[in-house]
Amino acid sequence: MEPEETGLTFEENAIIKALAFARITALPVLADDSGLEVDALGGEPGVHSARYGHTAKDDYVGRYRLLLDKLAAKNVPWAERTARFRCVVALARQGQLLGTVEGRVEGFIAYAPKGSGGFGYDPVFFIPELNQTMAELTSGQKHGISHRGRAAQAAIPLIERVIQKS
Repeated sequence: MEPEETGLTFEENAIIKALAFARITALPVLADDSGLEVDALGGEPGVHSARYGHTAKDDYVGRYRLLLDKLAAKNVPWAERTARFRCVVALARQGQLLGTVEGRVEGFIAYAPKGSGGFGYDPVFFIPELNQTMAELTSGQKHGISHRGRAAQAAIPLIERVIQKS
């Protein structure tokens, strides 16, 4: 059974999950929490990304439509539609936190969805350097820049320290 994510930040939720599972196994445990932060909305949806607007778990379109509606209602111009996907990974062992790391990818929230790949907020997350939304990228392109991939890369030194101490 998964622990309840009661944290107010991605880091707190990743730690909650890592410690919960590290208490029931002698093995090192990696856990993450991630989501989208939109600056013009005070960081929303943030830790509520997966349940934003109380939509069904698989209602990705409902969540990004709510996001677009909120930005439209505030008449947010392009320059202020900055956002990021963030992922925090926590490493724990035997109930003790060993460290956390973060990965992120910066972008903007598009005015309308574009692309058919990915999931979640990918159709409205525009990456200026690539001139595409996440949903327009190939899976290889997406994995090469994703917040989860960057967090996993950042976790390698933590994992190596645990292996060296074992």
